[in-house]
Amino acid sequence: MGKHLIWLPFLLGACVPQNTYDLLKTDYDTTTTTLKTRDGELESTRAALAREEAKSKALSAKLAELESAYGQSKTDKSALESALTDLRKRKEETESRIAEFKALLDKFKSLIDAGKLKVRIREGRMVVELATDILFSSGSANLSKEGKAAIVEVAALLTSIPSRKFQVEGHTDNIPLSGKGAYKTNWELASARALTVLRTMTEAGLPPDRISAASYGDSMPARPNDTPENQAANRRIEIVVVPDLSSLPGFDELQRAAQ
Repeated sequence: MGKHLIWLPFLLGACVPQNTYDLLKTDYDTTTTTLKTRDGELESTRAALAREEAKSKALSAKLAELESAYGQSKTDKSALESALTDLRKRKEETESRIAEFKALLDKFKSLIDAGKLKVRIREGRMVVELATDILFSSGSANLSKEGKAAIVEVAALLTSIPSRKFQVEGHTDNIPLSGKGAYKTNWELASARALTVLRTMTEAGLPPDRISAASYGDSMPARPNDTPENQAANRRIEIVVVPDLSSLPGFDELQRAAQ
């Protein structure tokens, strides 16, 4: 962005053809808008991470409080010990999630900086988001050359994350399909795109038992479908890091109850 800020004022004072100036100004305005949008998205991600870290601090404070009570109490030791065990597990899970998210951000840094994808925390889940307008042509589930290269690169990075499973989720805007193409509804289009990404990732080396696919059509918009820009944001593929339920407090009890 700094280059543009230096060049534009210089050009304003120089004698250049009007059409050259118009092209350069359009490029400057587009770059400025893109960088502002990316800064906003990065700030949103940082805010989500800060909320996770705040949860960890709150759990630490509660844990210290209970440990103090446990050391002073002469009765109800078993109840306090159970509460301490539960809190310790929750704190470990929160800290593990924060560490894993930071590691994911680090792995995908080059792709994030290139504007090819975003990494978010949504409802406590880590999500890698790719815009389908980059991956697919309108109404198509065939990956573009650039889109396939991006998915192969993402697959290699996900393969390097041990002991994790992933779900590819297809999303669309709320514009109905014409019904004349291969896909009659947004559900079908989102499903076909998710499966295309899944197949490409397994062909790139991601083990099939670590990945699944789902279609949400237009039922889970990231933004209101009230502007072309928001509709574009809703046309996306999300790769969700599936939580490891076995590490959550109460999992053993649930397992025993299901037997």
